[in-house]
Amino acid sequence: MPDHDVAIIGAGAAGLSVAAIAASLGRSVVLFERDRMGGACLNTGCVPTQALLAAARRAAALRGGARLGVEARDVAVDWPAVRAHVRQAIAQAAPQFSEERLRAQGVTVVRASAHFVAPDRIEAAGRTYGFRRAVIATGRAPLVPDLPGLVNLPWLTGETLLDLEEAPRHLLVLGGGATGAEMAQAHARLGCRVTLIELRPNILADEDAEMRLPVREALRRDGVEVLENTQVVDAERAGDGVALRLDSGALVQGSHLFFAMGHAPRLAALDLAAAGIEATPRGVAVGRDLRSPGNRRVWAAGAVADPEGLGPRGQAHAAALHARVVARGMLHRLPARLEHDALPRIVHTTPELAQLGMTEAEARAAGHAVRVARQPFSGNLRAIAEGETEGQVKLVLDGAGRLLGAGIVGHGAAEVAATLGLMMGRKLPLSALAEAVLPTATRAEAARQAALAFSTPQPAGSLARFWSGLVTRLR
Repeated sequence: MPDHDVAIIGAGAAGLSVAAIAASLGRSVVLFERDRMGGACLNTGCVPTQALLAAARRAAALRGGARLGVEARDVAVDWPAVRAHVRQAIAQAAPQFSEERLRAQGVTVVRASAHFVAPDRIEAAGRTYGFRRAVIATGRAPLVPDLPGLVNLPWLTGETLLDLEEAPRHLLVLGGGATGAEMAQAHARLGCRVTLIELRPNILADEDAEMRLPVREALRRDGVEVLENTQVVDAERAGDGVALRLDSGALVQGSHLFFAMGHAPRLAALDLAAAGIEATPRGVAVGRDLRSPGNRRVWAAGAVADPEGLGPRGQAHAAALHARVVARGMLHRLPARLEHDALPRIVHTTPELAQLGMTEAEARAAGHAVRVARQPFSGNLRAIAEGETEGQVKLVLDGAGRLLGAGIVGHGAAEVAATLGLMMGRKLPLSALAEAVLPTATRAEAARQAALAFSTPQPAGSLARFWSGLVTRLR
């Protein structure tokens, strides 16, 4: 007999969500975690990153308050206090991810590295655990490039950047994706000199060109030196810091080097072959139901999952969504399929950038007869009142008026994305958004105004005029 109904490897957001659902249904659950509870979300990702970004936004708001009639002189950044704020945010959120909370729900927690020894058995801390079903939720680790000269040089990743006891004098950020852009801007606003280096022609290269342009310009206004279409050839020590040689021959020196070049799945210690589980360079190979085709006892959830047909987009932060799909298929034995179209991806810069579904370029490449509706925030009452009118809402539709995707750039883009995500997730027609009654003076009104551009106007023919006249006379 198996020791447990469900075995879960990894106590990040996805693993914890599945464990809680399974325990609430009366299943016997064992969860393995070799590192800190809460995974990247609590310890190095969502929570601490958002806390640092909040401090950076506050510093920028104080410096820019004069345009609203509120002037703060000599704004100073206390780095130890910023770090204390980040640590406090982690501590305040930690109980939601705690081992004690899981044990109270009836979950057996094993604080050790775990690996498969058979299709239905896992070994950890010298003991073998049999299971009926298993979930791999080990997440991803930051990529470190094989850069000549890097050996014996100091460098940072997302797992170590926020541990710095002193603010970097000059932070070199290698990688212009979401993490690179966010950390570059945050540190620049907190008083650090920052150089952002991107190999591709544009930072945020996977995002809509219209959406990423305001972000790039904002980074430069905040003092970030942005070097695009630039390759780093090698690295060397420069005093107590690092120097990077570029393909142009130039040498860029900094006090700290931060790699923001993506992530690799944490698979090495799992011995997937022993359980007949297939993997790809992006993670555990699974179907759209998140189930392994090689071992039907096993599912994968969170950033380590590589759902068939989704490519890199399948690795967006979707722990809660994955947990629901796994619970439906694994625990309830119901049809379950990952629908990724409505999942927002957010770049937490200022201005924020949010994207749901297809960009305009992706929709055209897919063969759709694309129509686009745009609504700038310059006409939005809330944006005008706050003095934050930069940005727009962009809706991408097919020839039949079906919403294929949406992009938002500007202050509060993530909140507007929540409205559009609900609409796309429920497959509501565009008229539902156009006719929605929204709170007065909110940025979501910009999305409704964009939808109105494609709403059907009331006919003004002879029949409409006759009916209007008749109603008037009846009164």
